[in-house]
Amino acid sequence: VFFLSELGNDGVPNNGNSNEITFYDSNTGKALFVAPRGRSMEAFLQESRAHGWPSFRNEEVNWDCVRCLQDGEAVSIDGTHLGHNIPDAKGPRYCINLVSVAGRPQN
Repeated sequence: VFFLSELGNDGVPNNGNSNEITFYDSNTGKALFVAPRGRSMEAFLQESRAHGWPSFRNEEVNWDCVRCLQDGEAVSIDGTHLGHNIPDAKGPRYCINLVSVAGRPQN
């Protein structure tokens, strides 16, 4: 999984924060998701690997910049298609296309 390249060999994010990775809108650079929150890094990575794309939970979504439409499509407030809400037994699960969150922070 490409976003794992953000992790060092020790499994710690290269951004200097040993606890979280921020995922940015590929069009605007706005922060959309921060993970893991409410679970371990290993749990986040395991779920993401199992599904083949980053899978976020409610507490990892920046609701100031993300919306989930009635049909389950997840979009940024600026219109970037992000993926879909595909709930499981644990609740909402936002399965996100990595290309949509491969941006860099806005300046």
